[in-house]
Amino acid sequence: MTLVAHLTELRNRVAKALLALLVATAVSFWWYEHGLGDFIRAPYCNLPAHLRYGGTDSGGCGLLITDVFGGVFIRLKVSFLAGAVLSAPFWLYQLWAFITPGLKRNEKRYGIGFVAVSSLLFALGAVLAYISLSAGLKLLLSLAGDGVVIALTAQDYIGFVLSLLVAFGVSFEVPLIAVALNLVGALSYDVLRRSRRWIFFLTIVFAAFITPTQDPFTMLLMAVPMIVLFEGAIQIARIVDKRRARRAAAEGFHDLDDDEASPLDAQPSDLGDLYDPTRG
Repeated sequence: MTLVAHLTELRNRVAKALLALLVATAVSFWWYEHGLGDFIRAPYCNLPAHLRYGGTDSGGCGLLITDVFGGVFIRLKVSFLAGAVLSAPFWLYQLWAFITPGLKRNEKRYGIGFVAVSSLLFALGAVLAYISLSAGLKLLLSLAGDGVVIALTAQDYIGFVLSLLVAFGVSFEVPLIAVALNLVGALSYDVLRRSRRWIFFLTIVFAAFITPTQDPFTMLLMAVPMIVLFEGAIQIARIVDKRRARRAAAEGFHDLDDDEASPLDAQPSDLGDLYDPTRG
């Protein structure tokens, strides 16, 4: 394909992806009043009554809006993010369909695997963040003590929820990067094994900085699964390097330098029954 043809295809696929995102956002905008808003507010509404504005033992959980357009922007923000998630299979397919003609068969296999695993890890991180929201909010809001009226604004609360979901989802992708670097030969198992303590320490530091709440409960809730995932990445690297070493030993070229040509066998092969001189 010519450069113009590539750009035309890219334009068409981007247009299709944006159209799918727009439709999914419109659906999410309608869905906001039919369950999506309640889903976002649920961790806050499950708090004890004294930690909720206007809350009683029988229910009630109010979020404040302090400006005229606050409610519109909140609904648009939630609808856009929900639409991006709902339309993810379609726009990921458009991206994959654009780049896949230039990939080899093994690269396509790796690409599909990484897309599937990365999507699963992001969803796992977001689910873990959502489950921990109520406990984290209860811990943080209860530190205000008695005699304090807690009234969260809708902008602050929803921004906090969305940032926490994204932070957990992205953090769970980090160990996958180590696996990718190992598969392309840029990061060996020996390096990961020797750096294990530093990796675990930096994981805790990373969790302390990236969590919006900055409390020890949420930090450990993010750091512990990340450490487990990193340990899994290290073990995957060990298996990959062992297979790579066995394959190199079987080929007999593992002792050669990267810029040294491999020896060639100049002896002709025995064709055996493959060649029939009577056929010419």
